[in-house]
Amino acid sequence: MIRSFQLADFLTLGNAACGVLAIFAVMSYLETRATGRLVVAAALIPLALVLDVLDGRVARARHEHSAMGRELDSLADVISFGVAPATIAYGAGMDGLWDVVILVYFVCCGVSRLARFNITADTLAAGGAKVRYFEGTPIPTSVVLVALVVLAAWAGRLGGQLPLGAVRIGPGALHPFALLWAVSGSLMISKTLRIPKL
Repeated sequence: MIRSFQLADFLTLGNAACGVLAIFAVMSYLETRATGRLVVAAALIPLALVLDVLDGRVARARHEHSAMGRELDSLADVISFGVAPATIAYGAGMDGLWDVVILVYFVCCGVSRLARFNITADTLAAGGAKVRYFEGTPIPTSVVLVALVVLAAWAGRLGGQLPLGAVRIGPGALHPFALLWAVSGSLMISKTLRIPKL
């Protein structure tokens, strides 16, 4: 199978690897509480974004578009821009019951958005090789959320010190900071929001 991979596919696998390494770095942070490990996890997400941009450009430049490449790209994006940012948020302290509900919602929105993109990409491309616009925000916009976690880490505002504190709602806690993940997820699945693809 590896012999059938194109150069762009290896860049996509690099994207996925960054996401998995970010998850491992968060697990290491939770074991050691060494803030640097959480920052490393966060730094891997922009690297994944660079690889995500490059894989598309390389595929177009080499005329190597394939259904497998598109599916591979979506699976990598789910890891790097969905699961990994949710894991980073959880590691940073958004671990209350309602935080977890929001983070699961965020990942499910990302998965749904990518699935919708895959089944509508040919229509949105209007016969060309490239999609002209996105319906909803692209999942890599989660890099902004990750940057906010890094700012909180640099300010020493992790765990119980997260910005905006925490509130108790019924059986669980909610960190209002986690609501940004809910907003991001909702924007991803929006059908009315159209963003031109650069």
